[in-house]
Amino acid sequence: MKVIVGQGSCGVATGAKKTADEFVKQIADKNLNVEVGLTGCVGTCYLEPIVDIYADNGELTRYVKVQPGMVAEIVEKHLVGGQAVSTSSISEIDEKFIEKQQRVVLRNCGLIDPENIEEYIAVGGYEATKKVVTSMTPDEVIEEIKISGLRGRGGAGFPTWFKWNAAKSNPGKDKYIVCNADEGDPGAFMDRSVLEGDPHSLIEGMIIGGFAMGATEGVIYVRAEYPLAIHRLEIAMAQAREKGYLGKNVFGSGYNFDLRIKAGAGAFVCGEETALIASLEGERGMPRLKPPFPAQKGYWQMPTNINNVETFANVAWIIVNGGAAFGAMGTEQSKGTKVFALAGKIKKGGLVEVPMGLPLKDVIFGIGDGIKNDKKFKAVQMGGPSGGCIPAELIDTPVTYEDINKTGAIVGSGGMIVMDEDTCMVDMARYFLDFTRKESCGKCNYCRVGTKRMLEILERITRGEGKDGDIELLEELAYKIKDGSMCGLGQTAPNPVLTTIKYFRNEYEDHIYNKKCTAKSCKPLLTFTITDKCVGCTLCSRKCPVEAITGTVKKLHVIDQATCIKCGKCLETCKFGAIEKN
Repeated sequence: MKVIVGQGSCGVATGAKKTADEFVKQIADKNLNVEVGLTGCVGTCYLEPIVDIYADNGELTRYVKVQPGMVAEIVEKHLVGGQAVSTSSISEIDEKFIEKQQRVVLRNCGLIDPENIEEYIAVGGYEATKKVVTSMTPDEVIEEIKISGLRGRGGAGFPTWFKWNAAKSNPGKDKYIVCNADEGDPGAFMDRSVLEGDPHSLIEGMIIGGFAMGATEGVIYVRAEYPLAIHRLEIAMAQAREKGYLGKNVFGSGYNFDLRIKAGAGAFVCGEETALIASLEGERGMPRLKPPFPAQKGYWQMPTNINNVETFANVAWIIVNGGAAFGAMGTEQSKGTKVFALAGKIKKGGLVEVPMGLPLKDVIFGIGDGIKNDKKFKAVQMGGPSGGCIPAELIDTPVTYEDINKTGAIVGSGGMIVMDEDTCMVDMARYFLDFTRKESCGKCNYCRVGTKRMLEILERITRGEGKDGDIELLEELAYKIKDGSMCGLGQTAPNPVLTTIKYFRNEYEDHIYNKKCTAKSCKPLLTFTITDKCVGCTLCSRKCPVEAITGTVKKLHVIDQATCIKCGKCLETCKFGAIEKN
């Protein structure tokens, strides 16, 4: 019998490490012959901490939301007594979350120990590497990737084979392959989960990519805020070297290839490839004009290829199963699968991997089970700060690069932030613009100054100080910033503003002309009043932190609007529904 505790960042954040330690203690106290192991995130983050118990015959029993206090009962009844404790398998717990998924990138996440290379090998790991370096030519590898239709999963969706072929075709004494693991979008955690749950899939993809373009050195540029991912990558790389899969003479083929990790400082702009290269070289992370492209002159002016984690994690599967098998999933132009991080006002947040072309509705409602507290779905932000808001009326939009682009958003790296009726779209635009303004490297005037001016306007509007012409001024600035910025950060920074104006212009107008927040979210525009339902219980006045509520027992109370700080404590406290928020 074996106990496996999910210990991705989502599991650890909910107490999985303490749960695992308690299992070790309880099992030792009872002198049981039971191994306690770990795995990464299986995707159902909303069920963490997750504990899988495998019987000797391989039968799985899965426990969810397991806190340390629950361990003693599970050990006593299940491990000792052989009787499950009110649980079921993941398919029975949440069949809808799994049934519409097709897992390629996440094929091993939550199923194998990321710190044990033998478990990766047992599920076919490094077979693709062996096949490539011992029996294929670089051109054959690139052709297989071309057949697959794999496009870069980092945001731009550029054909992977083309980038590889460009790096291969350009002469250079040295060539480099780089993984962009600097996942910076708010609400995105796809790459982190792969690094934590299946690091060998990334390593294998980079070895194969390096072979295809003639690179002998690879760099994984991962944000320093991902310490668990870095730790598991280091373990995986050491194990691969020990096996002879990484380093000199890979699989005895004569091909030399090794990897190293560069911990980035968490600058969002370093997601742009030329800024990333500058950071690798020890310079400030600032983009440069293209051409020359990295495939011509990249890291140390040598031919360089950059893809993100998810892109590389597809490669070994494609080599083993064939490019045609990957291309058979998805649509004609957007092939394969895509991993999305469901976050925000959704019932079942976590990671999902679906074939491209599945409607947004199937992802948000079919897999994510809809909106928390059954509130009304309002919009979904796709593509992070560089993306846009897709409104409820476009919920049937297929998830493809082309269809999402038509809405004004982008697929991006895969973040999906779901919003309900209580979300103020003006404030949402302000939040994302505040992020991009802070993350601007400052090289371009339009990006550095323009985003600040746009943010100032949005802040005024959300404070109730908007004025006639503000919407038009926002649009004018947005297009100038898009046209005048050198890199993707500035060129896409206005997207959240433009899409919210396009689909939710009425909310901007309400803020500016009626001094009202449609979603009743912006504090400066809120008014709390006490209605005739008040019975004079005095509870609200006692809970008010600024003593803005006055009144005597069994008499109607009153809120002093000049003193009220709009905290909403009275609304939360009142048991008679006598407080109104307007």
